Amino acid sequence: MPIERVKTGIPGLDEILHGGIPRRNVVLLSGGPGTGKSIFGQQYLYYGLTQGEPGVLVALEEHPVQIRRNMAQFGWDVRDYENEGMFAIVDAFTGGIGEAAKRERYVVRDPDDVHQLIDVLKAAIRDIGAQRAVIDSVSTLYLTRPAVARSVVMQLKRVLSGLGCTSILVSQVSATERGFGGPGVEHAADGIIRLDLDEYEGELRRSIIVWKMRGTSHSMRRHPFDITDKGIVIHYDKVLRIRRGMLIEE
Repeated sequence: MPIERVKTGIPGLDEILHGGIPRRNVVLLSGGPGTGKSIFGQQYLYYGLTQGEPGVLVALEEHPVQIRRNMAQFGWDVRDYENEGMFAIVDAFTGGIGEAAKRERYVVRDPDDVHQLIDVLKAAIRDIGAQRAVIDSVSTLYLTRPAVARSVVMQLKRVLSGLGCTSILVSQVSATERGFGGPGVEHAADGIIRLDLDEYEGELRRSIIVWKMRGTSHSMRRHPFDITDKGIVIHYDKVLRIRRGMLIEE
């Protein structure tokens, strides 16, 4: 039986993944500050909306109002989709504090309570029949308790995959760290995509590499990408290599 795949809608990524993300996979999107992780997740969700696939975004590090504004700057206006019951933001940032937060439908009153977050997330997924989900960022849930990182990811994986979502968990790492954002999380996730921003001879270069993806073969190379006014564009036909300390694009 052929594997059912989810098209990401991010130019170049489906080519790297040889057709898209296997349905119900939970993918860890890891990277340092400024690498484009949030844009990546939002672009994935918005493309799904244009294809008739409802989506949920869990906001742990940014106010939902700001998220909507940021998405609109790329032409991804989600207000109509929210009104139609196709898109939902789970507010796990404000704790319900503030006038704007009072207008949010899905609010996690205690963002540090993983069980409460999961309950609200379940409700949002079921209400709109979500097929895609993004949690930005999952690292916030175990930042001060790294020992529970794998457990948190496994809890989310059971819920998201069990309810039929193909999901991206944004994972924060420091600018110099080459890990994936928490002990054991790389084993819990079905896939790992790493975004990097590195300096070579006074110039910052963005690159992406797929470390693993259950259910499909994928490119084993590091590819350059750009962030444009329409979102992320990956140059799947180009490869970044380091030779004698120099960055070579081929």
